[in-house]
Amino acid sequence: MKAVVLAAGEGTRLRPLTEDKPKGMVEVNEKPILTHCFEQLVELGADELVVVVGYLKQKIIDHYGDEFDDIPITYAHQREQKGLAHALLTVEDHIDDDFMLMLGDNVFRANLEDVVRRQREDRADAAFLVEEVPWEEASRYGVCDTNKYGEITDVVEKPDDPPSNLVMTGFYTFTPAIFHACHLVQPSNRGEYEISEAIDLLIQSGRTIDAIGLEGWRVDVGYPEDREEAEARLKSENIDAETDSERSIES
Repeated sequence: MKAVVLAAGEGTRLRPLTEDKPKGMVEVNEKPILTHCFEQLVELGADELVVVVGYLKQKIIDHYGDEFDDIPITYAHQREQKGLAHALLTVEDHIDDDFMLMLGDNVFRANLEDVVRRQREDRADAAFLVEEVPWEEASRYGVCDTNKYGEITDVVEKPDDPPSNLVMTGFYTFTPAIFHACHLVQPSNRGEYEISEAIDLLIQSGRTIDAIGLEGWRVDVGYPEDREEAEARLKSENIDAETDSERSIES
């Protein structure tokens, strides 16, 4: 399965960290965010990384070259940042089967493999992780509305008045049907082509969609304080791992 990573964004909310580098090259625990993404995708069995670049793209290309851990990298250029659905369409010619999609500004330590497995088992056109966030944070994300049975009935991007606090995280698997939906997406009130709108079109057309609850954690690195949170979590995990290793040796 190929893995698409969206990394074209400028990261204006992360300034000054992004004044001389794209968002994906901001370091968290001494590694660029993209390295964390690539490592996770390789663990999931990605046989090719298709990376969408834009702002200061050469910084990414020069750093990673044409492979990561012996997995080939293909680059696609989003010339204007017009939203995630627009970014996804830049890789359409590179994808001919089911694929993983990760947003290149997220750090995950979560059950990503459950998304891949469920999508394959259910032959779903889309599967993604969801999590409940504090209500005041929901408007930062694609928000899922559900019926009384807990089924997702629609998805709305960054609403002023969120219908719930259940949000999509930055990891998905899709069939190529998502590209047709992206072509149908109209600009949102923000003037962007939203991936949430494409997923909503799949839902409204009766396609099989799987939403899997997040187990573990993830941090969407949108602000400097998010970077600090992700770094603190990773350092804490490293300390715990070292402690467990020492206990194992002693026993």
